Amino acid sequence: MPAFPAHRRYFLFLTGLFAIWWIALAINPLYRHDWLLENVLVLVFVIALALSWRWFTFSKISMTLIFIFLCLHEVGAHYTYAEVPYDQWFRSLTGYSLNDAMGWKRNHFDRAIHFSYGLLLAYPIREIFLRIANVKGIWGYFLPLDLTMSTSMMFELFEWGAAEFFGGELGMAYLGTQGDIWDAHKDMALASLGAFVAMFVTALINWRLQADFAREWSESLRIKGNKPLGETAIKQMINDRDNQIANDQD
Repeated sequence: MPAFPAHRRYFLFLTGLFAIWWIALAINPLYRHDWLLENVLVLVFVIALALSWRWFTFSKISMTLIFIFLCLHEVGAHYTYAEVPYDQWFRSLTGYSLNDAMGWKRNHFDRAIHFSYGLLLAYPIREIFLRIANVKGIWGYFLPLDLTMSTSMMFELFEWGAAEFFGGELGMAYLGTQGDIWDAHKDMALASLGAFVAMFVTALINWRLQADFAREWSESLRIKGNKPLGETAIKQMINDRDNQIANDQD
């Protein structure tokens, strides 16, 4: 176990809060089968976090961002994303309709969560890249953005595949396009925008606080090897292998 007792306590605290939130929203969801389907990836993600705790301890910032995203997702799982009554909640608090004020004709809770996916998870992804892949400079901002965009695309493919497999009311509830043929494209764009905002803000903070910020960016863009790869690298590997075989035979 990593020697970070304060982080461990915070992790257990957030885990307990999420367990309470999850149980509360697991009670009488709008569509039980859709709720189960929405929680498949959550279960995989939570298990992965639990298993990786012994080797990789997230910062409290990353843990908080992950916690907020999972809590928001559970709201969507309880009601289905297309039927979260956020407009009724807003009306009860203010007396006004948010949808009317914004000119929206559909339920936009799913749009908010896709944006939140990029906004809230790009930083934890950055922490993984920095601490495992040891990326530097621009790559510490570009790669989290890139992975957020690619995983958003993968989720849209997963969503489409699940909708095709289950079909009927369950498939449509899970897909949640609400008649918009560009729904997947808009979801991916919003996730990308959220990740860009997160990385832009992170870069601004580091620019103000990190003494070697400019030098690190410059170094990260410097060409590290002058020799071409591709066929040159393949030829070199073949030569190295043949030399190794010859040496072993001797």
